[in-house]
Amino acid sequence: MGIAVIIGLAGSAWLWWIRGDAALRWQAVDRMIAQSHGSVPTISTETLAERLHRPENERPLLLDARAPEEYATSHIEGARHYDPERPNTALLDTVATDRPIAVYCSVGYRSAGVVNALRDDGYTNVVNVEGSIFRWANEGRPVVQQGERVGRVHPYDAVWGQLLADSLRAPNAPAPYSTTGE
Repeated sequence: MGIAVIIGLAGSAWLWWIRGDAALRWQAVDRMIAQSHGSVPTISTETLAERLHRPENERPLLLDARAPEEYATSHIEGARHYDPERPNTALLDTVATDRPIAVYCSVGYRSAGVVNALRDDGYTNVVNVEGSIFRWANEGRPVVQQGERVGRVHPYDAVWGQLLADSLRAPNAPAPYSTTGE
């Protein structure tokens, strides 16, 4: 990504964050994802919820593309952790390349990158969850921690966490990844 794109994204991000309503914020996120990752196939949270209720052999494989700290706070039931910073490709060793796979993160940015990487690796039926876990939880859909339903989601950080309902933001959530380069 070029420096002009980064500066443009950062400048517009602050503008919509301060002035925009939730719908405008999500539109800006969708634009940012498209600018950074191109056209990525998507699935809505509503459609994903329906597909997760199908018989097991018809359900998509669900991958959570967030940091370990985020996944540990909560995740969508049945999701497997797939850290985009340290991908565990062995997780997919026995997965057919045409199996439906749905990938999510906080808002859809990191998961879009994972979708593109998996498609480059030959997986043909991979989609990005629109709005990812923030939209999923904001719509009242369940998230779990160690198999138990919880009412909190890791906010990623103070800026991105603004897209998550106040009541859902996990308090004192550890920051994902190191910001010191370690």
